[in-house]
Amino acid sequence: MPGWRRLAHRWGAAILEFKPPRGAGSSAAALLLLASASYGAVKGGHVEVIAAQMQDLCDQAANGAGFGISEIALAGEHEVRRQDILTLAGITGRSSLLFLDAARMRARLMSNPWIAEATVLKLYPGRLRIEIKEREAFALWQKAGRVSLIAADGTVLEPTVPRRFAALPQVVGPGAEHAARDFLAVLVRYPQIARVVDASVLVAERRWNLHLKGGVEVLLPEAEPARALMTLVELERSKKLLARDIVAVDLRLADRVTVRQSDGAAAVRDEALKAAEKDKEKKTKGNKSKASEKGSDA
Repeated sequence: MPGWRRLAHRWGAAILEFKPPRGAGSSAAALLLLASASYGAVKGGHVEVIAAQMQDLCDQAANGAGFGISEIALAGEHEVRRQDILTLAGITGRSSLLFLDAARMRARLMSNPWIAEATVLKLYPGRLRIEIKEREAFALWQKAGRVSLIAADGTVLEPTVPRRFAALPQVVGPGAEHAARDFLAVLVRYPQIARVVDASVLVAERRWNLHLKGGVEVLLPEAEPARALMTLVELERSKKLLARDIVAVDLRLADRVTVRQSDGAAAVRDEALKAAEKDKEKKTKGNKSKASEKGSDA
């Protein structure tokens, strides 16, 4: 008999002689049904629904065993309401402490921009403690015509500005939300200027312009803006510069200050120069006439 026939005969005999253990058929059928159900759930997009149902079954069993959540203590919430925290954490009246996933709950809580840190403590058999650390509203950020409320680290806390935060300093432009903390820390050291600033505009993500409440624009240098602000304070103290009829103060160069007058002030200045030039011409003509008369008399 050829070798391949002997091998086939041997395997065939082994299969015919194999006796599966009792219950193997039922287990195989159950595995087949489980595989089919899992495949159907994945294809049909029902995984989350089935997972939620399984969670409910586990929670019911745990609650029946005495591991229901009987007390929830919250700490650190100010801007985020208690009910919003519980909803975000996924806690319902059916939740049990035993099957609560603290790490997942913490991640869900920190998806709220107001929440910078979160701690979830399970205190068996039925106490839950949630501690959060909130970010603080820091400034208003305008970009593409929209104003948002931001934290000091640049996180957008609210896409619109609640009225109670309307007095916060305003920064404008791409990148301003992240650069604001360092710049405003410098600006606040010069309260004479800071209190009249309407908005701070980041230019090309490199340097700042100040738009003052009186309509004056102050151009600051990329390097050493504090030096330029000190120069502006000294000019305001000695010359009352910002009270004049000007529209811009350019402090970008360390060795000079350039001031641009308003159109009205420039027109008045031009008229004054023209009048002075006419007076000068008249005086010159008068002097020439007198000199000519003296020459004739001679």
